[in-house]
Amino acid sequence: MKRKLITWTAVAAIAGSILFFAFRPKPVEVEIGRVKSAPFAVTVDESGEARVRELYQISAPLAGRLERIQLEPGDFIEKDQILAEIVPVEPTLLDVRAEAEAMARFKAAEASFERAGNQFEVANAEAEKSRRYLERDQTRLKNGGISKPMLEDAEHALRIAEANLASAKSSVEVARFERDQAHAALLYSQSAGDQTAAEDRRFTIRSPIAGVVLRRLRESSTVVGAGESILELGDPGDLEVRIDVLSQDAVRIRPGQRILIEHWGGESDLTAVVRRVDPSAFTKVSALGVNEQRVWIHADFETTVPPAGGVAIESSTDFPSPGGDPRGSGLGDAYRIEGRIVVYEREKAVQVPAGALFREGTNEKSSWAVYRIDPSDRAEKVIIDAGERNDLAVEVIAGLEEDDRVVLHPGDKVKDGVVVRERGE
Repeated sequence: MKRKLITWTAVAAIAGSILFFAFRPKPVEVEIGRVKSAPFAVTVDESGEARVRELYQISAPLAGRLERIQLEPGDFIEKDQILAEIVPVEPTLLDVRAEAEAMARFKAAEASFERAGNQFEVANAEAEKSRRYLERDQTRLKNGGISKPMLEDAEHALRIAEANLASAKSSVEVARFERDQAHAALLYSQSAGDQTAAEDRRFTIRSPIAGVVLRRLRESSTVVGAGESILELGDPGDLEVRIDVLSQDAVRIRPGQRILIEHWGGESDLTAVVRRVDPSAFTKVSALGVNEQRVWIHADFETTVPPAGGVAIESSTDFPSPGGDPRGSGLGDAYRIEGRIVVYEREKAVQVPAGALFREGTNEKSSWAVYRIDPSDRAEKVIIDAGERNDLAVEVIAGLEEDDRVVLHPGDKVKDGVVVRERGE
């Protein structure tokens, strides 16, 4: 009797075990991610171009026959070097009108020169003020009156002011050149009725800067009209970055933010600093045929730029460049680049993979939630306070801790309290 009891007890235990393992819930296979504490950044990623900061377009100041231009794109030129020569047209019945137009162009050039001089004075005053503020903040930092980020803001303000001053100085030189050209054209127009041979009245166009020929718009000898473009000049060592972004992204971009330049052809990334955000947007048709409102972002290269080999070089002094000299990288005017504008950045932030988040609640009162995996491998729904987010991760303000395990891309089978296991185990 006792032996039968033991036998039936063993059979019942075995049957119970079989039923338990047969009907117990099977773990749901999921992908698992981890909460980590690491550097975190939010960027606006768009393509753009590197371009010469100050582009000088040389045009014919008067109508006539343009002599063949011997300069080639890429040729270095000196200031006041002869670029082209024009033989003025013979007098016509419209001499009075042509003289009046030449006089109007001269007066406009004089007004532009005066305006450029005023802008230079303003830029010079701003630079002087920025220098004083920087010296004051350096003293206050030594005394403990301000923090280091405030000093960095003052240094950035001085860098922008000096760049604006250099640009204003270049504008004065160009305005002076255009005024002199317009005055010379006026004199030629007034003396066009003389009996002087046309060859003796040859008009010489000289370079307003020391730089490089970027584009040659006219090559062969031909007849050109007044104001027709002939050459484009510039300083290839003074490049800037120009990127167009969506207007809803532009509202987060501020002067002083960093830009990481990628996919420009070199091995190392370049860096730039936002100088200006245009206050006006323009309409651009996207590849999908949608009208988009976009905004131009202007930035300066950092002063030290790595070339294609990856070794940093100092900027050259051949072409003074307030925004840096990236010539060692091989970049040129209108070269394509891809920029990542950093609009939010923290050295260390608790972050969770973006694929773990889902909405919890109604549309009016919804919040972000994740499924956290407890030590017993059960999914636990947790409401979190989410901060900034990028394409890969979301900043966690509250609700999760470092090294917590979470379910990635939870499906319908994942519920609160369900046992889970990592897919592939």
